[in-house]
Amino acid sequence: MRVVVKVGSSSLTTPDGHLDPDRIGTVVDAVVTVRARGDEVVLVSSGAIAAGLGPLNLARRPRDLPTQQAAAAVGQRALIAHYSESFAAAGLVVGQVLLTVDDVSRRSHYRNAHQTFAKLLELGVVPVVNENDTVATSEIRFGDNDRLAALVAHLVHADELLLLSDVDGLYTGHPDLPDSQPIREVRSEADLAGIDVARVGSAVGTGGMVTKLEAARIATAAGIPVRLTSAARAVEAVEGEPVGTLFTPTGKRRAARLMWLAHASETRGRLVLDAGARRALVERGASLLAAGIVAVEGDFAAGDPVDVVDPERVVIARGLVNFDSDELPEMLGRSTADLAAELGPEREREVIHRDDLILMS
Repeated sequence: MRVVVKVGSSSLTTPDGHLDPDRIGTVVDAVVTVRARGDEVVLVSSGAIAAGLGPLNLARRPRDLPTQQAAAAVGQRALIAHYSESFAAAGLVVGQVLLTVDDVSRRSHYRNAHQTFAKLLELGVVPVVNENDTVATSEIRFGDNDRLAALVAHLVHADELLLLSDVDGLYTGHPDLPDSQPIREVRSEADLAGIDVARVGSAVGTGGMVTKLEAARIATAAGIPVRLTSAARAVEAVEGEPVGTLFTPTGKRRAARLMWLAHASETRGRLVLDAGARRALVERGASLLAAGIVAVEGDFAAGDPVDVVDPERVVIARGLVNFDSDELPEMLGRSTADLAAELGPEREREVIHRDDLILMS
C-alpha cells in the first residue's frame, strides 16, 4: 500500500512562525506507523515560508513574492533538517523533492519527476515534497499544497491521500459555530450541497477548507480515497480509525501527466476552434490541427499550456501547443499538406497532439 500524507503550515508551526518540534513529531509518528506496517509513504509538507518568519523577524506571512521566496530559502533548510533528524531516530532516511508546475506539466520534466519518486520509494526513502517557493513565480505556482498533494498522490499511484489540517474534519458550517455538525463521509458532490466552507486560513498558511475540498475532488475523481482530519489525530488516521471525514472515490485513474496539465498548470493563451474542430476533439478524440482553428489569443511559446475554446469561448480542453503564438496566425484554417508545401515540413504536424491534450468537463 502507498499513502500520501499532506500537512499544512499551521499544523507545524507556532503562531509567531517558528517550527514546533512537538507538532512535527506527531506527523513523523504517523509516517513511522505507516512504514512500520510495511507500506510506503510520501509526505507533502508545507511550512518552508512559515519556518522562515521567525529567523527573519517577520511578524506574519509576507504578501510580496520576493520576501516569500527569501523566507522559503531560509525556512526550507530548517524544515528539512527537522524532518531528517526526527526520521533518523526511527531509522528512516528522507529525500527532499521540491517541485514547480513546469517540473510536472511538461512531458520530459514529468517523466523525470515520476522516475525520481519511483526510485526513492524503491530505496526505502521517505520523500518530503514541497512546492519550490524559492524559484516559483506567480505564473508557475500550484497555489497551495493541498492541490499539490492530490496531484502527487496520482503521480505516485497512491492508494490513499491523508490531508492533515488544524480542524478534525469537514463540518456543515464553520467548526466554531455551535450548530455545525461533522460530516463523516462524502460520496458525491450532492453530499456537499449547502455546506458553508468559506473560512479564512491561518496567519501562516495559504489554504483553508476550500482548497482541501478541491484536493479531495481531484484525488477522488482519479480513484483515490481521501481522509481529512487534524494533524493531532494523524496516528489514529493511519491506523485505520474512523476519524475526520472520508471522501470516497468518484472516478477512475487517468493519465497522470494530463492530470497535472488539467489541474496544475496556468495557461498562457487560447486557441479558438470552429464547430467541426470541436466535434473532432470531443467526439472523435482527434488531435488539434491548424485547419480547425479560427483565432489565437495570448503570447506563448511551443511547449506552453493553452486553453482550447469552442466558438462560444467555452473552454473544452487544455493542451501543450507545438508552435509559438506568432507562428500560428498564418497557419489557421489550412490543411497540413498545404502548410508543408508552402511553409516546409516542420509545419506538417498537429498544433496539439492528442497525447498532450485533456478534455475539460
